[in-house]
Amino acid sequence: MSLIKRTELPKLLQDIERGEFHQLYLFFGERYLCREAADTLQKALLARGSGGSMHAIDGDNEDSGRTLGKLMNFSLLPGLQIYRVTDSRLFHSKNTASSIWAKVEQAHADKKDVACCRQLLAFIDLAGLSPEDHLQEIEAGQWQKLFGFSRPSGKLLWADELLAAVAVKKKSAAGGDISSRYQEAFSKGVPPSNILLLTAEAVDKRKKFFTFIKKTGMAVDCSVAVGASAAAQKGQKEVLRELVMKTLAEYGKKMQPRVLELLFERVGFHPVAVMMETAKLALSIGDRDLVTVEDLDAMVGRTREDALFELTDAFGKRQAGRALVLVNRLLENGIHGLAILATMKNYLRRLLIFRSLQLQGEPHYQKGMSAQQFQGSYLPALKEKGEWQELLKGHPYALYMSFTKAGEFSCSQLKNWLTLLLQAEFRLKGAPLPPELVLEELFLSMLVRK
Repeated sequence: MSLIKRTELPKLLQDIERGEFHQLYLFFGERYLCREAADTLQKALLARGSGGSMHAIDGDNEDSGRTLGKLMNFSLLPGLQIYRVTDSRLFHSKNTASSIWAKVEQAHADKKDVACCRQLLAFIDLAGLSPEDHLQEIEAGQWQKLFGFSRPSGKLLWADELLAAVAVKKKSAAGGDISSRYQEAFSKGVPPSNILLLTAEAVDKRKKFFTFIKKTGMAVDCSVAVGASAAAQKGQKEVLRELVMKTLAEYGKKMQPRVLELLFERVGFHPVAVMMETAKLALSIGDRDLVTVEDLDAMVGRTREDALFELTDAFGKRQAGRALVLVNRLLENGIHGLAILATMKNYLRRLLIFRSLQLQGEPHYQKGMSAQQFQGSYLPALKEKGEWQELLKGHPYALYMSFTKAGEFSCSQLKNWLTLLLQAEFRLKGAPLPPELVLEELFLSMLVRK
């Protein structure tokens, strides 16, 4: 069975050096890792004596039938002809719809419109929809039938707006029929100098074409476990550590172990960003060989807004340990203790106001209401009253999440926390105590003590 992990790629390259290679390759999993592994394989294939050419094809705008036609024809060009399809849609199905939609929402939350559009196009293609179709108008039952999972709560007008703004050529279906034609073509035999190299983030491993590739070609798994579990975090750090060391080696530099850990924490699991930040660090130190914590603070410091938002997120989830780590990191990065207290005061004040609004008779707030109910009826009614208008101007879904979080606390608890904040402020201004001691005692008092 020709299914290997990305870490086994060196053995595959050795086989190519001996003249042993396949005509069908698939790289699937994390997008950047797929691209990097495919680049390595491509260079190895073209480095052989006869050389060759690479033909890049964008899977989002691909005519799969046309690609197949090219594969079936002999080329007038010398050497190997590699047809490389990025973001292939041949392996998408209802089984991958939920994972693709999760990437749509993540890209939207990160305000990455290009990536969001790419995932949206892959998503609607699963159901045979076009960019002119409106996701907002699809009812829950029809959504379940089309995509195989429950319709997301809230309005999807943002998705329709993104799709409407994209000029897309009419794409041929990349479903089972075209997959069968590919399978038939490779079974009968394509010209020996033609190679198909596919990359895809999400694949349905139960598809016949995927099984066919494992039997007759080579599938390379570049996926990385996601989530916050210990196993997932370990796997992510191993991948990032490999990329950092590879980048540092290119510049002849080294990095302190502490810097490596801080870099992972500040950038997160974003392979491209990690490599770019590592390159920036390597260039910034000039003739020196070792990257230090001071270099990291100067070049890759977390923005104040992002860091403080992460603190309030940890507090809202009552993660005392994480909150203490973040507080000390903020102080290390030069953010004053009073600024941390001001952020927490604004956060708790906002929750207290929202909790007070929930306790009013009109409009009636129902705990556990959906985002659609909140945005469609409760929020408009609340705005009509004319109270706290400056706090109700945010994005409807963000307001919904804030109201949901406020519902987890009582007014007396929120008032007590504001009192503790005021006491901590007096200590910071007048007591001869280290700021970290005052803030640690404050967060332990709020999150640990009954």
